[in-house]
Order: sequence, then C-alpha cells, then structure tokens
Amino acid sequence: MSVHARFDRGHTDDLTAFLAESPSPYHAVASVAERLEKAGFRQVEETASWDGSAGGKYVLRGGAIIAWYVPEGARPQTPYRIVGAHTDSPNLRVKPIPDTGAHGWRQIAVEIYGGTLLNTWLDRDLGLSGRLTLRGGTPPANAGGAPTQAGGSGGGGHRLVCIDRPLLRVPQLAVHLDRSVNTDGLKLDKQRHMTPVWGLGDVAEGDLIRFVAEEADVPAEEIAGWDLMVHGVEAPAYLGRDRELLAGPRMDNLLSVHAGTAALTAVAGSDSDLTCIPVLAAFDHEENGSQSDTGAHGPLLGNVLERSVFARGGGYEDRARAFAGTVCLSSDTGHAVHPNYPERHEPGHHPVPNGGPILKVNVNQRYATDGSGRAVFVDACERAGVPWQSFVSNNAMPCGTTIGPITAARHGIATVDIGVAILSMHSARELCGAEDPYLLANALTAFLGA
Repeated sequence: MSVHARFDRGHTDDLTAFLAESPSPYHAVASVAERLEKAGFRQVEETASWDGSAGGKYVLRGGAIIAWYVPEGARPQTPYRIVGAHTDSPNLRVKPIPDTGAHGWRQIAVEIYGGTLLNTWLDRDLGLSGRLTLRGGTPPANAGGAPTQAGGSGGGGHRLVCIDRPLLRVPQLAVHLDRSVNTDGLKLDKQRHMTPVWGLGDVAEGDLIRFVAEEADVPAEEIAGWDLMVHGVEAPAYLGRDRELLAGPRMDNLLSVHAGTAALTAVAGSDSDLTCIPVLAAFDHEENGSQSDTGAHGPLLGNVLERSVFARGGGYEDRARAFAGTVCLSSDTGHAVHPNYPERHEPGHHPVPNGGPILKVNVNQRYATDGSGRAVFVDACERAGVPWQSFVSNNAMPCGTTIGPITAARHGIATVDIGVAILSMHSARELCGAEDPYLLANALTAFLGA
C-alpha cells in the first residue's frame, strides 16, 4: 500500500500539544481515545460481547489502550500489523500516606518510579496529575471528554485530575552546604533527598487528598484510592538556531504513542488497500518491567487479538494462522550519540537527530530485531521515503530493553525494535530532533498499511 497521509512539521506541533495534555499514563490514553473517537473509532468494553463488524475499535484499561481497525472483507485468519509502545515515564509518584514534613515545611511523600535521572527533578516547578478512584455509584465523566473507565469490583469509576501549575518543588542543597558537589558529583538519597515541598506550617493528615479533591471537584469522602504523580509544568518547546530540536517531557515514550495513533488513524481512512489488521498497543508499566495487567507482560494484547479473531467467526486454527503472519514494530526511544560523551557509544553506529527512525539491534535479545525484521522495517521506510539509522550499544555498556522481546516471547509474534534517537533519556525533560517524530509517523503509516 502506498502512504496516503504524509506527515510534516504539523505532526511535531501536535506532538507538543499531546505531551502537554498527557502528564500521566491515564491522561495519555484519554488523549489517544479522543483522537481515535474523532477518527470514527468506538470503544468496546472488555465485559461486553464483541461482534465481528468492520471499523475502528479500542479497549481502554487503566494506563493502557489497544486499538485496531478491521477492514471490510477481513477474514478470521487475517494477520495483524502492530505498533507497540508504552505510556509511562520515570517520575515521582505519591505514596499512600502522602502528608509529611519537618522543620516548618509541609511536604509530600513520594516513591521513585522507574529509572529516572533524579537530579533533573531538582529545583523544577512541578504539578500533580493522575487519577482518583471513587467509591461506588455511577462512574463520572472523565476529564477532557474521554470515555469513562469503570473501576474494579465494587469501584465507582475514575476521575482524571491535573493540577498543571507550580505546586511542588524538590529543592537542591545550596553549594555553600555541599562544597564538593561540583568536583565529586551530586549524591542523592532516594528516601531523604527527593521529598518535594509544597508549603509551610504543620503537617495535617489528609491535607493533600482534600486539596486534590477540591481541584477535581469531587467530595473528599468519595475518594477511595488514588494514583498520583508529579510532572514538570514547563511546556514543550522548539530550540536551536533554526528550531530544529524539540525539548519536552515524557518523549520516552509518548513520542511513539502519538506517532502510532497518527499512523493508525491515517490507514483507517484507506481500508480498501489493507491486507492486514492495523493495531496500536500502548502499554503501561514498561519502565518497571511490564509486569501488570496493563503491561506488555500481561494478557491484554493477546486477549484482544484473540477475541477479535473469534468475533469474526474464527477458531483456534484461525488464531494460530493470524498470529503466525503477524508482525509488531516495538517503537521506543533510543540514544542519539551524545557530543560530550561520544566514548559511551558504539563507534561505528552514531544515530543523530533528524536522521530518521532507528533500527535497534542486540544479539542478546534485549531487542527483538533480527535480519527478517530488519527487512520489514527497511521496506516500510523505503515506501514512506523516510531515512533510517541503525543503533547498537557499545559492548562495554549495558543495553536497555523494551516491550519488544516480551511481545515476541509471550505471543509468538515476529517483533522488530525501532524508535527515535533522543538525548537526556529518563530526564524530566528530554531532547529530540524536530523532524524525527513525523518521519517515524510516516514509516509507521507505511508499515501498518502494508
């Protein structure tokens, strides 16, 4: 299939809006759902009976979303083309008993989520976001017009909350009290040094949740649980002499979620050429191992794909045939060569910003790419007219991993690891080339539309 939608700098402009409106995984999936709804997709409930009708559908669970488009004439054994990504980013998350403080300061107790660069959260204006779980009754409308998510057994549903103004700050110790910081390096204790301040006075139990309840316009006594986290309130911004770079939060990995959403909605508008069923699978909890019901290691993706086969009248044999012909592009950010630390990179492979998406390879299966997968990726890039680059880690440096190997092993699906090269990965504010987001979107469109 030829690429029907060619993305340009306007896609990167929209990415900045997506990053700003997605301070938590729950906001990210709500933003994706809103974009899908505008493209004609409809939400299907996991507890409902599914039909095999054509069209765009999606399942929303917590911080994860699975969306797919069934073209007219799709058979039970029709294979899938999947873009996999994740919605979570390393940050600071609120503890169950959040109110703390000392020496006249009111503070919020937080837990470190994922492998964050701790120093990037210091002396930064921080907001608070996430979701509130309400006691029984009718689930409330989600913020931003997104579909509601019912709670678990006995739950009354969820309410998104975003306090997007300077509220918290993790103050760094002054250089006068740490004279060796610039020579010996900054040493941070996760428990003692990362607790944000948010005011002065005596600590009052329940103070934070009462405040958040007021901001969310719900009675505090109706809140049964919460999943809250901090986020930087500084907006994404272009930088550089020619505005050729983009700085912003949570590019790992909302950049891929956004590109995958754009690609899926693009190919959904041209289903007459589709020979596969295009899918977007955006999971939560990748940054801490994917071991959850909304993570890539859970059954969510497999259940959705299987139920789609069965809804179209298929059986186990059709499911096996569909999975055997399926390919997944696991799209996540990778490392651009750092100009101040070039020795940390593999000397023969130097991905650069605006050089196009990267093909990520690791023979020890930290990435799932093999030669066959490379051919699939290169074909998509060539049909999209998109340049691409190779990434491999320096042998002396440990290699990170992605949802790619998990997807391949759990579902028996051929998987290829790709992404966009960035700097400052796992920082509160990351950096990429301004062209790479739309180059990735074009490549994903060609892949999904094959």
